[in-house]
Amino acid sequence: MSLVGRLERNIAKLEKSIEKDHEKIDELSAKCESHKITKAEYNIKKRHIEEKIRAMDSRMRVLQGGIAKEKRHLEEKAEEKHRKREEESGEKEEAKRRKPTPNATIEIINTISARVELVY
Repeated sequence: MSLVGRLERNIAKLEKSIEKDHEKIDELSAKCESHKITKAEYNIKKRHIEEKIRAMDSRMRVLQGGIAKEKRHLEEKAEEKHRKREEESGEKEEAKRRKPTPNATIEIINTISARVELVY
């Protein structure tokens, strides 16, 4: 599994736990309204749960930043790969253009031999 997949899975887990904590706050408020717990106890527990939610939110943002960074890295890697392929194909075409044809090679040999004969 890729890094992005793991990060997304962790974000999903955090979202679920945040939802559960919101439900806990709702339950606490119901208990407070039905006078099963005091208002002070409700506020203390609510504040504690809200701190947990904030911590999970910040963790989630960090993970989302990691996903963005990793996706950007993968895109750059793909672009680099594509650029290398283009360069290699360009070099091959250039080599083909530079490579003399058999007829050109024969002509070069004939001109060289004609020069050598002229010298002698």
